[in-house]
Amino acid sequence: MTLSLHKDKIRFLLLEGVHDNALKVLNDAGYTNIEYIKSALDEAELIEKIKDAHFIGIRSRTQLTRKVLESAEKLIAIGCFCIGTNQVDLEAALELGIPVFNAPYSNTRSVAELVLAETIMLMRGVPEKNAVVHRGGWNKSAKDSYEVRGKVMGIVGYGSIGSQLSVLAESLGMKVIYHDAVTKLPLGNAVQVGSLEELLAKADVVTLHVPDLPSTRNMMTAKEFAQMKDGAFFINAARGGCVDIDALAAALESKKILGAAIDVFPKEPKSADEEFESPLRAFDNVILTPHVGGSTQEAQANIGLEVGEKFVRYSDQGDTTSAVNFPNVSIPFTDGTHRLLHIHRNVPGVLSQINASFADAGINIAAQSLMTKGDVGYLVMDVDDNDSAKAMERLRVVPETIRVRVLF
Repeated sequence: MTLSLHKDKIRFLLLEGVHDNALKVLNDAGYTNIEYIKSALDEAELIEKIKDAHFIGIRSRTQLTRKVLESAEKLIAIGCFCIGTNQVDLEAALELGIPVFNAPYSNTRSVAELVLAETIMLMRGVPEKNAVVHRGGWNKSAKDSYEVRGKVMGIVGYGSIGSQLSVLAESLGMKVIYHDAVTKLPLGNAVQVGSLEELLAKADVVTLHVPDLPSTRNMMTAKEFAQMKDGAFFINAARGGCVDIDALAAALESKKILGAAIDVFPKEPKSADEEFESPLRAFDNVILTPHVGGSTQEAQANIGLEVGEKFVRYSDQGDTTSAVNFPNVSIPFTDGTHRLLHIHRNVPGVLSQINASFADAGINIAAQSLMTKGDVGYLVMDVDDNDSAKAMERLRVVPETIRVRVLF
């Protein structure tokens, strides 16, 4: 439970070399107390560093477990400078009153372009030909080499990346079909099919663009690979847990699938010093990339801006719009007021209890918004600036309080 800190007292810990744009956004907003580290930290180092941090920014390698989060008594918010948030215990963060922000749209173009390039390379047999030439061979053959024009791309997951890829693929003359858990309006001439099985049976190249959910884990097993067209190609730039890698290796070994491109894996090295191990290393006709779908200068620059701005909005205004684990609340500031942020356990009667307490104390509420998510409620309210100290005292004694802050 804290009062508003001066900006130079609010400490940011940025790990894994997040883009300089994040530093610029924070500095421009008046935040200068920033520790910038280019690598991920192991658990012991992380626990020590995070103790005094109010905000932490990470990419994909840092693991914010419940143990780590419970040691971060001052932590106000987490920023994942990437799309995924698997590296954070979202439930623990919610229970502790810590919103988690990410950048779900900033690298969509980068991923879509990589998948399109891989589609062309796979259908021309370039990965295997390249490997042979590197070994001194000269396999100058058109066997199993195709143009992409007129071929069918099957996109599994028609979200921001899948839909953008759809447009790019159509521009090359491909026919696009897609499968999604919900009905989505197509872009261009793409057609939504009724089932994954139907898509697998029709597509010349299958590409995954789904989130990490219980329903998507191991969605591609030996059964699904058997349902694909003979001689089709497979791409995964979504989540490593979506694919049974041994089943994919078997499908490649049997020539059921002519080639694959995989950017994400069930188990990935924690650093460049750790060897990457996978049965897919045995295949010349497989493109293996180290989780770089969104690793372009443009994407990282956009991500730095997006997450940096979310940090500033939360710190300055209590704005949790687009937080992945937290109630989303955003209201404009009211002149002549101080803003109170009250995070509490979500049980009936908290709001009425607070309003009654304020009424008894003669505290005028100029603006108020409450949203809940799971077991946690988030209340943002503006009160007359002369009443904020009195209001804070009232909020502190609410039994369900997790944490409370005042902004002015």
